[in-house]
Amino acid sequence: MVITVTTEPPLKPVTWVGTSLKDLREFPSLVRDVMGYALYIAQRGGKHSDAKVLRGFGGAGVLEVIRDHRGDTFRAVYTLKYAGALYVLHAFQKKSKTGRATPRRDLELIKQRLREAEQIARGREQ
Repeated sequence: MVITVTTEPPLKPVTWVGTSLKDLREFPSLVRDVMGYALYIAQRGGKHSDAKVLRGFGGAGVLEVIRDHRGDTFRAVYTLKYAGALYVLHAFQKKSKTGRATPRRDLELIKQRLREAEQIARGREQ
């Protein structure tokens, strides 16, 4: 008989908010692979080297994974703020060629989905 003991923490469940899963599935396969692995590391409690804090959300509560591919930039935004779960808030291709800032339209969508994630988390607590 073989008994395997693991010291790895359990995977945090993933909740895809809005169209984030559909949008991520439209990324090129190499980008999807990196994003998927980065989210897996986040589920395990770590932080991928391509992940960074998204400014404007009050500290380290919202992170984004940024990956360039063939001249395009892809981003996946997530949070671990609520109920021991990972909430993927948005996945998008940055269209603007000027500057590095996240477009206002995408920031507003992320804020809206962050509120949705909070409501989902509250529902799980009850």
